[in-house]
Amino acid sequence: MKIRLITIGKTNQDFVEKGFNEFCNRLKHYISFSTHVIPDIKNSKNLSSDQQKEKEGELILKNIQPGDYVVLLDEHGKEFSSVAFAEYLEKKTHVIPKTLVFVIGGPYGFSEEVYQAAKEKISLSRMTFSHQMIRLIFIEQIYRAMTILSNEPYHHE
Repeated sequence: MKIRLITIGKTNQDFVEKGFNEFCNRLKHYISFSTHVIPDIKNSKNLSSDQQKEKEGELILKNIQPGDYVVLLDEHGKEFSSVAFAEYLEKKTHVIPKTLVFVIGGPYGFSEEVYQAAKEKISLSRMTFSHQMIRLIFIEQIYRAMTILSNEPYHHE
């Protein structure tokens, strides 16, 4: 199984980008991991939130391949502890033949079409984080899950 992370918009905070790249490099040791950044929508200030979600949704759907298992990071999704998330990923490796695709949407969430394409939704917290920070937090959780599954000392209970 491969894991791909789709995000909307470029990271413009240097410390987030450095941290994200650090965890991308660490993940190579454990699993095939890739990212795809969908560029920010041009002239988004002139669009309603629904119009922006629709445009972002079209671009997200263009980056989903047949056979991909799509999971949205969404505030209304299922929450996991780090250990439970590791177990979730391990189970997925046995049942998903191709790619597990996680999607971090734009500031207004996802279009209805993207929700329909998704198999699941997960939430990292009931708190709200910037879309910049969520990338870093989420990739660290994927890395943490891999170290848990490998019985490495990164995670402490």
